[in-house]
Amino acid sequence: MAGRVLATENSRAELTISSSTERTKKFPQYLAAILGTQAALVAGSFMSWTSPALPLLQKHGSLPYVTDEEGSWIGSLLNLGAFMGALPAGLVADRMGRKFTLSVLAVPLSASWLIIGFGNSVTELFVGRFIAGIAVGAVSVTVPMYIAELAESSIRGALGTLFQLQMTLGILFSYLAGMVGDHRALSFISCALPVVFFITFTWMPESPVFLLSKNRKDAARKALQWFRGQDYDVDDELTKMTDTLKEAKQNKGTLGDLMSSRGTVMALIVALGTMTFQQMSGVNAVIFYSGKIFETSGSSLSATSASIVIGVVQVLATYSSTLLVDRAGRRVLLLISSSVMAICLTVLGLCFHLQEHGHDVSSISWLPLASVAVFIIVFSMGFGPIPWIMLGELFPNNVKGIASAVTAASSWILAFAVTKAFQNLLDLLGSPVTFWLFAVMCIAGTIFTAVLVPETKGKDLQEIQRELSRQRKSERELEDVVDESNTKPI
Repeated sequence: MAGRVLATENSRAELTISSSTERTKKFPQYLAAILGTQAALVAGSFMSWTSPALPLLQKHGSLPYVTDEEGSWIGSLLNLGAFMGALPAGLVADRMGRKFTLSVLAVPLSASWLIIGFGNSVTELFVGRFIAGIAVGAVSVTVPMYIAELAESSIRGALGTLFQLQMTLGILFSYLAGMVGDHRALSFISCALPVVFFITFTWMPESPVFLLSKNRKDAARKALQWFRGQDYDVDDELTKMTDTLKEAKQNKGTLGDLMSSRGTVMALIVALGTMTFQQMSGVNAVIFYSGKIFETSGSSLSATSASIVIGVVQVLATYSSTLLVDRAGRRVLLLISSSVMAICLTVLGLCFHLQEHGHDVSSISWLPLASVAVFIIVFSMGFGPIPWIMLGELFPNNVKGIASAVTAASSWILAFAVTKAFQNLLDLLGSPVTFWLFAVMCIAGTIFTAVLVPETKGKDLQEIQRELSRQRKSERELEDVVDESNTKPI
């Protein structure tokens, strides 16, 4: 009965929220999110640059000429730089603003492309990639914060997936631009991306939450009015934001504050866990091996064409997640994603095992291709975008900056470790066991999600923190009644 009463109260609250937001305009929110996540598009272009560029740099007579070991460092230094850039990014964004931080990052993003393009030595490539990594790491922290704070709850998930969507577009951009066949031309073409980002994004408003945190109430009202539309009454939402910030200001947002309550500790565990299983899913291994998989399956596609096909599949699947994440929910998509990825990796490992032991696999040559395609689809709809969405949803404002920095930095250092260790795993364990190891990690990710990850779809921060804190229903009902009585006019 208590559950039914609570459900009724929640339904009433949802109706109230719906009635107050039905006049909001969605287009300004989508526009700001699309322009802001162009920074993720730039990040994606850096991430996939090695795929078309390294083969060109390893040709005889290339200037500079890159060995296999140097190529490994060129690829992984981006992740190491991202780790360094993510650590202070949350604090910088809290002090300087989300929009300002993102706009300034266009400078190192552009500069790194120029260093790579004009570089005549491997050292210059190292420097350019490391600088790019620092900026990419900062982008990965700041963009989710900006989007989570401008979006209303009904479309927050859809806007959050734009980060991963733009990243996949950047990956596809590098695959396509790589067809020019020259690493310098590829770098100069890519340099246009951060320039376009800066020119278009600089016209967007700052986060109203950040403006309120700096007591710039008029600017916050103006920004929120722009995001919601001129016909929408922003007073109630501004009041709620102000109350939340007042409560958050009781703490300074230190690492100690992050560990001060069960809710924030559980939020950190969930954020770190989903990011860890994202990196340990084997996605980098599958993409790295995609050319060989297409080749051994008897496909007529070249490695370049195969990369483009994979890039297109990633974009389409990630776009589909923007349509599903606020309908199916984050938790369901994560469970489906990790479960299906485990199956695909198991099948891939089995195919390599059969090949290595001399079995005729011509009758199932389609199976590796299908496994790769399905793997990329479910990753792009689940563990690809959703950990980044939840990063902006789980934490209170007073610890959001430091929590985002810690989580994103952990993700990037793990990506660095996995990228560097992948070839060693192949040499030590062989392809089949390596893919099966990633399959086991996906199964562990499924269990982690089922046990610990809450559903955040359509919920505000207070509801999410309550669920993470595992409050009893009776306590939640009592708080709901008290909150309702406090908001009634006398």
